[in-house]
Amino acid sequence: MIFMSFSKETKQALCAVQTESDEQRAALVYGMALFSKQFGANAVSFTTESRPAAELYSQLISSYAGVIVEMNARLTRRGGERSLYSLRIPDRNDCARLFDMLGHNKESLSLRINRANIDGESCVPCFLRGVFLVCGSVSDPEKDYHLEFAVPHKNLAADLERLISEIEEINTEPRTVLRKGSYVVYIKGSDNIQDMLTYIGAPYSALNIIQTRIKKSLRNKVNRQINSETANLNKTANASAKQLIAIETISKIKGLNSLPDDLREIARLRLEHPEFNLRELGEALAVPISRSGANHRLQRIMAIAEELEGR
Repeated sequence: MIFMSFSKETKQALCAVQTESDEQRAALVYGMALFSKQFGANAVSFTTESRPAAELYSQLISSYAGVIVEMNARLTRRGGERSLYSLRIPDRNDCARLFDMLGHNKESLSLRINRANIDGESCVPCFLRGVFLVCGSVSDPEKDYHLEFAVPHKNLAADLERLISEIEEINTEPRTVLRKGSYVVYIKGSDNIQDMLTYIGAPYSALNIIQTRIKKSLRNKVNRQINSETANLNKTANASAKQLIAIETISKIKGLNSLPDDLREIARLRLEHPEFNLRELGEALAVPISRSGANHRLQRIMAIAEELEGR
């Protein structure tokens, strides 16, 4: 059985989201093209392990620019046997036309986000959905809360970081680090990632994070309770062992009958029930007493044993 990663599940869900207008579709195309592996006047290409993302990329760019997109699939053994989909526009003239249609000039020194292509509230979520599909990933919430975009160009990464920080619905400050030749724009924190996924059209993935966080919280609470109970049991066991030694010492040297009635009763009860805690011991007496009362009697027994040993 093949298990799909949380990131691939999220991308599959995003690929199924329907865009309502030509403006939104153009923003989605722009996000996928601009942040793909290669986007320029001479070459446009994209590589992914997500078949739905590969198919959406091919379909959208072909219909938007009227160009042919070639797709090749091959197996890769990176992290297990998987399919890797490589897409490219083979005709350089088509590449140049798409580059020009999206408002970019081949004379520019570096790629930047052309805000004219995402001018409108409904366009930004579609644009970021496209960006995530081609260069984004999100960690399994069981392991960590981390969402990132691996961007090939420094200025493009800076533009993306700035764009995300401006979105009121997300209200987060992303950060950028350089990793293996890519500028990684990332977001930490379950709340921020939930907001981002919901914003770009993956509310069920966001819900999955919420559910996982609740399960983790409950699991941690149970573990804390177990650890606390274990510590209390160890404390009771250690105290009981010391009390039993003291009682045995008195029994050997003077006999338990030498003890006052109240101490003799609790001493015999401790011998019969070494597992009882102080509260249980106090409640089991003929005339029940409090936890502190039981502790006081046992401390008197231990003091008597110390005196007998010190003779």
